Amino acid sequence: MTVHSAAATPRPRRRPISQPAPSERGDKRERIIEAAIKVFAERGFYHARVSEVAAEAGVAGGTIYNYFRNKDDLLISLFEDRMEAILADFRAELAGLDSAADRLRRFVELHLAMVARDPQLAEVLTVELRQSSKFMREYKARKFGEYLGLLEGLVVEGVERGEFRADIDPRILKRALFGAIDEVSLFWVGARRARNPQPYALEDAAEQIWRLYAGGLIRPQESTP
Repeated sequence: MTVHSAAATPRPRRRPISQPAPSERGDKRERIIEAAIKVFAERGFYHARVSEVAAEAGVAGGTIYNYFRNKDDLLISLFEDRMEAILADFRAELAGLDSAADRLRRFVELHLAMVARDPQLAEVLTVELRQSSKFMREYKARKFGEYLGLLEGLVVEGVERGEFRADIDPRILKRALFGAIDEVSLFWVGARRARNPQPYALEDAAEQIWRLYAGGLIRPQESTP
């Protein structure tokens, strides 16, 4: 795969992760989660009320408590549910690529494509989760651990196959790379909220992040005498 081949290859349009398949729309729990994404993104988690989520979902206020203990539990459940879908999407895409470098590059592209495709979900995952003290202090974030584990595994694979430099520590690289992706996403959704709908193209951001990291990550080809 060339540097530009992933970006140039047309890919089929996906159903946004934040939207359920048509057969699931009647499920109340899914409707509540979908409504929570919209309300939390528009109102902010701190200011949003459970009654507003219920109204958006078209259910009685008390119905939400049949599925979730409180607003924090709804946010955590939303996170786990959507991260599971994101991880499944990533794994399916990465399985079709041959090299660790191609997989790592595609990982960056997929994350930022998700932000562009589902901006309200991205706002909740990148901004509003930080507004929940329960999430930040008590929740173990198992699905986020799987996300970082997938990222770390791509780096380990590249080192073991000789594609990446042997002195790379995958534990550090995964957090540094996620930090770059997360910061770009955070600024993009913040600009969108401030009515600057596209401060930069996320496709270009993915390309620049990859080039930046690939320069220090990919093992140089040995010259032939």
